[in-house]
Amino acid sequence: MGLKVISLMKQVPLPTEMRMGSDGLMDRTKAKSIINIDCSFGLEQGLQIKKSVPDAELIVVSMGPPSFEQSLRKAISMGYDRVVLLSDRRLGGSDTFATGLAIATLLKTLILPKNKEDRFIIFAGRQTSDGDTAHVPSQVAENLGIPQVTFVEHVEYCESYLKVRRMIEGGHQTLKVPIPCIISVAPTSIPARRPSLSGSIQSRQAQIETYTLDHISLNPEAVGLAGSPTVVAKAVNIEHTRPPVTMLSGKNFEETSSKLVRIFDEPAKPVSASAKKAPAAGPPASAESTEAASSKPPRVDFRQGASGILTWIEVPGGVIAQSSLELLNPARKLADQLNTTITSVLIGENVTALAPQVIAHGADEVIVVNHPRLKEYLILPFASVIEQVAKERRPEIALFGATTSGRELAPRLASRLRAGVTADCTILKIGEFVNKRLKSTFYPCLEAIRPTYGESKLATIIGFWCPQMATARPGTFALLPPDPNRKGKITEFHPQLHEKDFVVEILQTDRKEVGGQSLFSAEIIISGGRPCGELDDFKLIKDLVQALQEQGIKADWGASRQAVDHGYAPYSRQVGQTGKTVRPKVYVAVAISGAIQHTCGIKDSGKIIAINTDAQSSIFNSSDYGIVGDYLQVVPALIEKVKSGFTFGLKAAHKQRLIPA
Repeated sequence: MGLKVISLMKQVPLPTEMRMGSDGLMDRTKAKSIINIDCSFGLEQGLQIKKSVPDAELIVVSMGPPSFEQSLRKAISMGYDRVVLLSDRRLGGSDTFATGLAIATLLKTLILPKNKEDRFIIFAGRQTSDGDTAHVPSQVAENLGIPQVTFVEHVEYCESYLKVRRMIEGGHQTLKVPIPCIISVAPTSIPARRPSLSGSIQSRQAQIETYTLDHISLNPEAVGLAGSPTVVAKAVNIEHTRPPVTMLSGKNFEETSSKLVRIFDEPAKPVSASAKKAPAAGPPASAESTEAASSKPPRVDFRQGASGILTWIEVPGGVIAQSSLELLNPARKLADQLNTTITSVLIGENVTALAPQVIAHGADEVIVVNHPRLKEYLILPFASVIEQVAKERRPEIALFGATTSGRELAPRLASRLRAGVTADCTILKIGEFVNKRLKSTFYPCLEAIRPTYGESKLATIIGFWCPQMATARPGTFALLPPDPNRKGKITEFHPQLHEKDFVVEILQTDRKEVGGQSLFSAEIIISGGRPCGELDDFKLIKDLVQALQEQGIKADWGASRQAVDHGYAPYSRQVGQTGKTVRPKVYVAVAISGAIQHTCGIKDSGKIIAINTDAQSSIFNSSDYGIVGDYLQVVPALIEKVKSGFTFGLKAAHKQRLIPA
């Protein structure tokens, strides 16, 4: 039996090179491009399998313009045997739904073994830096009808199956996955190797297999703009409204920390209404746009009878995830605007008792699915259950938390339901979309607004295939106060369960803290960057948190994406893009560079203090107070101040001890 190991790879533009076109959309044509960093981990994992199966064929697959050739040749120089490129201008404008379909069709038509005895494994990176959706691997898996696992840190080849360890909120999970399958690899796995000299020489003569839609018999109407259920309506620059940073300095760090103490000991100044105002999602309407609005094509209701809002209630470790309850906030506003209802789906074993909590937070109806085999989340049976509910209820909107589970479940379900899904939304509202090609104004559309292109832009995504689906990062929306007197309906649902959906087996679940929800209630968060892991394994960060906790302050610690990707902190501690959005009264960024991926998740904090050795670091542009210095010297000085009673202006509530994670 032969084995094919396929790695999906994408070339991405540098966010700093992206420019806005005259149509308000992003222009990639002049941007410099690189291999997507996360894809390199997928490439390396394929090479690791080669060690166990020396005769395995290694193939790289990509989709994009002919200019991708240089990146594809690098894969050859690393040790891959073949490189395949799907390149066709008619693919332009494809969203993740259409991209997943195109790649899956290419694989089925030209690459996957025809003999059922031959096996294949597909690897992909966690996500791409230009979109950061993490959708395509799930949608390729759905179109191929094979199992998948995402956020994987470790892979062990075991002949007929893989034993993998994946990140989950608050810990890890070990699973047994049958081959064939698709594995989405996290940056905490084995780093990519450098190209060898012999490989570099070989790559120069290597043939790039290039195919078009005609080669794979895929209808152009099924991809590109025509086949994409979502479209980018506009993209605007993200503007920061925080006042200029106040830099603190002194003869030594003792004097500097004393200045910080004096600042927080001063009475707080009232915040003006203008300062509290949230930044606009786009430029103000011009006279031209107002005039255009008056001459819009007639409105068309595209929903075809679909109505209502569906949400998925995630229950890790038998406890409702806060991110699921947070989603009921925007869902409630959307439902009231549409004059419709919210139906939440609760799946697990003996979870009926949790339904009143969901109703108290805003749901009108809770559909409860109880079954012993559904006690722990698995993507295939959960996708099947929600698919059955969605086909029966026909919702116009479906919302999911952007957790490790939601980020794989939503896109797979979207491909199954033939719907579009927008990831990591920060704003959800009802609007309209003028379709010039069809000379119609679609209404009411879900306007899903999200950061993109490395969090440097704010994109408005419109979907007009129902259900219109979206995910939101934990902490993005405030939790609605529960109303214990609120009435709602609880409905038992008995789905058809299929044995084929239980081919993936959970071997072990290690969840130290359920969902990492303590970050949402902390009054002060001390977050560390990669150097904090490299130099002292976050010891000083945790010591400062513990000192604050001993003063009765609700304090907790977080980490940057770089710190998490290098294994210095668990994923549940990650703040920012693909992590958590937090709103503490005080946020202290220690040795964090200030990439927009991080600052987007802390922008609603009360006060932000940054400590960095580089006076030109971007983090100071998003901070209220800055200290230039080595955190190994600054943080100990702060710890001593805290032990003497300094609490960053916060009032003691209770005594507690740090729970390490």
